[in-house]
Amino acid sequence: MSNSRFTLGLEQLSKIDGEAGHNVIENLEDICPDLARFTIEYPFGDIYTRPGLDVKSREIATVAALTALGNCKPQLKVHLSAALNVGCSEEEVKEVLLQMSVYAGFPAALNAMFAFKEVLQERKPE
Repeated sequence: MSNSRFTLGLEQLSKIDGEAGHNVIENLEDICPDLARFTIEYPFGDIYTRPGLDVKSREIATVAALTALGNCKPQLKVHLSAALNVGCSEEEVKEVLLQMSVYAGFPAALNAMFAFKEVLQERKPE
């Protein structure tokens, strides 16, 4: 079962986060390969593949949660990019971040919006 969770999770990670997700996993390999494996198996192998929500909705929820936490800029940037990868428009992402100003506060929403600005700049073709 673990092997199929890993395989399924790796497929989902590739589809959702692309290179950014693989970079996170690779950076864990030398310090804690178990955390890398858990990250692939549980969130991507078990949760993202559940039928209750589509991947776009899951990314919207993830962006909202990471924004509300307020101290997860690297992970937030990965998931802001992932939201775009799975079909969210720039406008939808901005609206999610704006919505978070109500529930997470202006500092969290501002920080998230600036992180999104960085993501958009990084995604622009050179």
